[in-house]
Amino acid sequence: MEMMNKLENHHDDQYIFRSKLPDIDIPNHLPLHTYCFENISKFSSRTCLINSATGATYTYGDVELTAKRIAFGLHKLGVEQRDVIMLLLPNSPEFVFAFLGALFRGAISTTANPFYTPSEITKQVKASNAKLIITHSCYVDKIKRYAAENGVKIVCADDSPPDGCLSFAELLTTQSDGNNHNYDALLSDSIKILPDDVAALPYSSGTTGLPKGVMLTHKGLVTSVAQQVDGENPNLYLHSEDVIMCVLPLFHIYSLNSILLCGLRVGATILIMQKFEIKGLMELVEKYKVTIGPFVPPIVLAIAKSPLVDEYDLSSIRMIMSGAAPMGKELEDTVRTKLPNAILGQGYGMTEAGPVLSMCLAFAKKQFQVKSGSCGTVVRNAKMKIVDTSTGALLPRNHAGEICIRGDQIMKGYLNNPKATEETIDKEGWLHTGCSGIDVQMQIGNEMLYLGVF
Repeated sequence: MEMMNKLENHHDDQYIFRSKLPDIDIPNHLPLHTYCFENISKFSSRTCLINSATGATYTYGDVELTAKRIAFGLHKLGVEQRDVIMLLLPNSPEFVFAFLGALFRGAISTTANPFYTPSEITKQVKASNAKLIITHSCYVDKIKRYAAENGVKIVCADDSPPDGCLSFAELLTTQSDGNNHNYDALLSDSIKILPDDVAALPYSSGTTGLPKGVMLTHKGLVTSVAQQVDGENPNLYLHSEDVIMCVLPLFHIYSLNSILLCGLRVGATILIMQKFEIKGLMELVEKYKVTIGPFVPPIVLAIAKSPLVDEYDLSSIRMIMSGAAPMGKELEDTVRTKLPNAILGQGYGMTEAGPVLSMCLAFAKKQFQVKSGSCGTVVRNAKMKIVDTSTGALLPRNHAGEICIRGDQIMKGYLNNPKATEETIDKEGWLHTGCSGIDVQMQIGNEMLYLGVF
């Protein structure tokens, strides 16, 4: 009987898929901000952020110090460890400062699209129990009534906040002498961040139903970033000489994780563009010599179709990443002819998975051969399986079924929703994505596995 069990386990193991890259040691005991700034001594004077709207630049030293000032400002405004703040902001340096400041404070950021309706925003503020909202003055009308009735503070990140709102400058004004060590002492007295503490609370509909708060922990986000950019041969080879285009909204987990957090970890420059416009994008690529373009298929399609491509020098782009939706082989091949210097590939993710499940291995420092149209292979330090949607049985290669993933990067669960959590993460720790069919193409070994969304 024991021998039979061993044979069955061996049979099952061959259908548990792993990365071609070896597992690495991941320091996921560290708080997320500590991990991201772990190597800051190497590039504290290098440019971290560029605001394309104004041309303003901020070094890594500037960003870290500003984030600590924000953390202390949040403390002075009564935001405690594990309290939630909402970032209702477009792409901007203030988004970055506020998100990192919340991390230093031990608080949790829930992010929302400022173009949501007042009803949608109010539901998220209420569900997340946000104590403070950071936004622009033009969005205040969407939330001021709820904020006034429920004692929620509003901070405006632009000039001239409306009556009853605080300015971002007030958040930055403290009695500290501006010395980094002084802020460290002020913050460390009251904060002890644990690996399973929640760092970010994006909202997702998951596989079904209404939007739910996805609890992403410090441990989970450190793991996810490390799975992408750490190790001798990182799956996503970014470095401190890179200039990363940040046009995808930071309130979305793809941009927050794979652009901001990964960029900070490696010491790259992050070029912030508030809104996509094809001519403006080309101008910025040429002006700032952008090397990394994390996009979505509609932007890739715009590049493929635009006659403007030939009018600008885009030769600095060495990598184009596409995610959030499938991109067909035909579109990939068209873009390759337009930007022959760039490596083009895809990734696949969902918010609950931390978010990255798989990534193109052509992005690795030591590249692998990949098939056009594939969204890559499972990330390192994680396991993936495909199961029959009716029986739950493991399926071999090239059989359509539900994608499941397991690893330290997956969500802690849905906020205040144990039922939905249990329906998504099983007792063995496998997160069931609800993805199946033919919409997602994943390369396993030398074969293509066709998957999709229910």
